[in-house]
Amino acid sequence: MARNTVLIPTLQPVATACAPQPVPPLQGFGRLRLAIAAGFVTLALLVPVQLLVQPPMLLAERFVAGAGWIELALLAGYAAWLAATLQRPGAWSRWRPRVWLLFSVVFFAQLVLGLAGVQQCLMTGALHLPVPALVVAGPVYRGEGFFMAGLLLTTLVLVGPAWCSWLCYVGAWDQQAALRRPLGRPLSPRRREAIRLGLLAASLGAAWLLRQLGAAPPTAAALAGGFGLAGVAVMAAVSARRGWLAHCTSFCPLGWLVVRLGRISPFRLRIAPTCRSCGHCRPTCRYGALDREAWRRLKPHNSCTLCGDCLDECGALQLSFPGLTSPGARRLLSVLVAALHAAFLGLARI
Repeated sequence: MARNTVLIPTLQPVATACAPQPVPPLQGFGRLRLAIAAGFVTLALLVPVQLLVQPPMLLAERFVAGAGWIELALLAGYAAWLAATLQRPGAWSRWRPRVWLLFSVVFFAQLVLGLAGVQQCLMTGALHLPVPALVVAGPVYRGEGFFMAGLLLTTLVLVGPAWCSWLCYVGAWDQQAALRRPLGRPLSPRRREAIRLGLLAASLGAAWLLRQLGAAPPTAAALAGGFGLAGVAVMAAVSARRGWLAHCTSFCPLGWLVVRLGRISPFRLRIAPTCRSCGHCRPTCRYGALDREAWRRLKPHNSCTLCGDCLDECGALQLSFPGLTSPGARRLLSVLVAALHAAFLGLARI
C-alpha cells in the first residue's frame, strides 16, 4: 500500500477506505443458470450468422462444410464456463485481462495466417489494417464493409462501453503495456476528451476526403498504417511508462465514440454518497475514470469502460441496471460480456 501512498500523497490513508462489498458468490443452480444463459445468448448471436451470412463467417465453416455448428457449440460452452467463472470472488479483475488478451491473440494470429496465404483467415479475402479507427473510417472511405461496425453497434446496445475493455483487439495490448508500471497521473479528463474528439474528426474527415479525391487504396492504407503505428508509439512511450491506458483514453478516436454511443446501454457505474474520497479505488482504474473530481460528483469520468476492475475494491462503487440490484447488474453484465466475447472469438477478423 505504500506505493499507492506515494502516488497519491494527499489522499486519506487506505485504511479508512469504504469497506468492500463483494458480490455474494453463486453456488450450484445459480451459477448453472447463468452459465446456461450465457451459452444461449452466444447461440442467439451466432446461429443467424451461420444460417444467413455468405460467405461463411465462422472460421471452421470456411474449411469444412458443417463444421461451423461444432465451432458454435464450443463457443457457447466457453461462454458458459466464463460466465460461471466470473461469479467467483475477485474473479472479474483477474480473468478479464486474460480473456481480453486471448481474444486479441486469436485475432492477430488470424491476421498473420492471412498474410501467410491462408485466405480463409481474412474476412473477405482482402486485407484490411487492424486499426480500431477504421471500424468507422474504413466504411466512409470504401462506401461498404459495415460488418465490423454492425458488431460494434450490437455490443453497444448490450453492454455499452464495455467493448473497449473486453472486445477491442488493440486495447488489450495497451493494458498489458500499462500494467508494467504503477498508475501515474493521467492527463486531465478534458484534455483527453479534446484530443480524442479531434482525432475522430480528423479520421472521418480524412476518409471522406480520400474518397472524394478518388485516392487509391495503397495511399489510404499507408495513411491508416501510419496512424496505427502512432498508436503503438503512444503505448510504448506513455502507457508503458505512466501506468495508464494512454492509447485507449487519449489517442483512440473510436474510443471516444464508443463511450458516447455506449450510453444507449442502461448499465452504469455509480459512486454512492457513502464515498469518502479515500483513493483506495484509484490505482485499480487504468482508464483514469476515478479521481477527486469523480468522487465529488459521485460519477466516474467519461473514460469509464465498465471494465469492473474497481468494483471489488470499495463498497461505494456499484454497477446499476434498471430493476436490478448491484449484484444482479453485475451478474447480467457477466452473462452478456461472456457471450459477446465468445461470439467475437468466432467472428472478428480483418
